[in-house]
Amino acid sequence: MPTSPSSSAQVARQQLGDQLRNMRRDARLTGREFARQAGWADATNVTKVEKAQRTITPDHVRLWCRICGQPPEREAELLAEQESVSQMWQTYAQLAKSAGGGLKARQERLRDRYWRVKRQRTYQTKVIPGLLQTEAMMTFYLTQARVEQHLERDDVAEAVIARMDRQGALNRLDALWGFILEEDVLWYRPGPADVHREQLRYLINMIDSGRQNIFLGVIPRDIDRHGVIPGEAFIMDDDTLVTVELISGYLRLTRPDEIRMYGEAWDRLLSIAVHGRQARYLMERALGALG
Repeated sequence: MPTSPSSSAQVARQQLGDQLRNMRRDARLTGREFARQAGWADATNVTKVEKAQRTITPDHVRLWCRICGQPPEREAELLAEQESVSQMWQTYAQLAKSAGGGLKARQERLRDRYWRVKRQRTYQTKVIPGLLQTEAMMTFYLTQARVEQHLERDDVAEAVIARMDRQGALNRLDALWGFILEEDVLWYRPGPADVHREQLRYLINMIDSGRQNIFLGVIPRDIDRHGVIPGEAFIMDDDTLVTVELISGYLRLTRPDEIRMYGEAWDRLLSIAVHGRQARYLMERALGALG
């Protein structure tokens, strides 16, 4: 599974460039001849686009299709792939710019996604998932995010309200929500003890509620993993999107083969996770250590 933007996003960009190159070659056009028809001085831009050394835009796709005589159906396919590739990797700096330099708009943009999804699966190795955070924990994490991402605008309070509103999606009876946490998540305490204590009690109460549309599992530290090693945290929306949050941004995966790999990883993780009374015991143990 990818652990950096280059390991997936760059591959996708190169695959798109390869398709444009093969299209040109199938049309029996040299780089120089293609450049001449495109009105370019030389083949430099042709090489850079086809080797994904520069951003491949919709205009590039349309140009290659026009010069190479591709039908509208093929152009539509490549434009859809270009859009997917362009959205695959987004840095926090890009997200901040598009959201007016704050956090609130970013939280609001995710709202519709959570009200449309029918089955969401979240695996977390470091932090409490956003949908399971208490208001105090949200405030802490979003305050940290503002500092780490060097955001001048302070709209943390508004962002917390937007995220709390998103939590309402958990009440949807037409959707299933799955969460698997590594046990270490219960013990990591980046914030104040009282915030962490409240958070653990919240998770325990969720288990006690017995909600049928929510699965909350924990992978014990000392379990025999049978080769199931921890990977990067991820969120799966149905079988159409996987989101991986990295230090500098988000990786969005939509290719069926990659989504299938994450689905298989989820199934392996699920096979060693405990839930119900056993998960509650692990939470109580972490809570007891706080005194």
